[in-house]
Amino acid sequence: MPRLGVIGTLVWDVIYGSPPKSERVEGWGGLAYALSGLDAALADDWEIVPLIKVGHDVAEPGRAFVSGLRHAAADAALVEVPEPNNRSELRYHDDEHRTEFMSGGVPGWRWDELAPRLEAARIDALYVNFLSGWEIDLDVAQRLRASFAGPIYVDLHMMLWAVQSTGMRQLRPLERATAWCRCFDFIQVNEDEMSMLAPDPDAFAALALGAGARATMVTLGPRGVVYHAAPGFRRLGDTSAGASSGASSEALGIALASDAVRRGPEVDPTGCGDVWGATAFARLLAGDALADALRCANERAGRNAEFHGVAGLVAHLSNGCAQGRT
Repeated sequence: MPRLGVIGTLVWDVIYGSPPKSERVEGWGGLAYALSGLDAALADDWEIVPLIKVGHDVAEPGRAFVSGLRHAAADAALVEVPEPNNRSELRYHDDEHRTEFMSGGVPGWRWDELAPRLEAARIDALYVNFLSGWEIDLDVAQRLRASFAGPIYVDLHMMLWAVQSTGMRQLRPLERATAWCRCFDFIQVNEDEMSMLAPDPDAFAALALGAGARATMVTLGPRGVVYHAAPGFRRLGDTSAGASSGASSEALGIALASDAVRRGPEVDPTGCGDVWGATAFARLLAGDALADALRCANERAGRNAEFHGVAGLVAHLSNGCAQGRT
């Protein structure tokens, strides 16, 4: 069976909803949303292989969560570390804007730790989601790209958010952005994060595709996504598209999420971007064309906004968009 490696961070969330309902909810967050999205959208023949560290304080519930994924590989295992696990407190001001405070801190991967695990994992594709911001550094990302020929999808996310001394997250520019972009085939950011890389989606695409990426996606919340692809790229089988540095940007269009818009006090936008990216990559791996994969991602992210937490999320997401190749 083909195997999908996953690098990211399981986070324990405490969430205060947007006014007028601001009740407190807590549970798994961070990568748990992406894993649920992958589990719901992957083709039946794919397995998920976590390359994930977890703090000793939540190691047992973390293992239980991963083992409950229907696509979890038989050898799926988390790496327990002595540090306390990452925890986030999220306070929503409205359906799209929030402040986030972080505590704890599982360390990132050193190359001498990750390299033997990659070899043992025998993966065919890799999904990376920066949910702490330090899961891997640039040196590790470059070594990873040099040693792994399969497709790599990244959500840069918390790479663009610095942790202040108070624990609050604040946007920051990404140093050596071009070098980072050379490490990945598919690059996702949201609209705020993009502003730390480029003035608009076209400029971001020129940066990333020029560095060798095959597609860029800038998520716009309920407005959908602006996406660009390298010339000739439509689906994963187009192996030559965007493979060389210097590929020019070819705008393929805007996939709007009009059918997936959710607003109001019952909306919980937590994890929508994680579900979105996980779904997009899972459907690309299944053979869907890029536009179809992103339409499915829009719908699944909209369904996620109807749901609170990750318990039962896979089943809820699985009732969403039809999947198929066009």
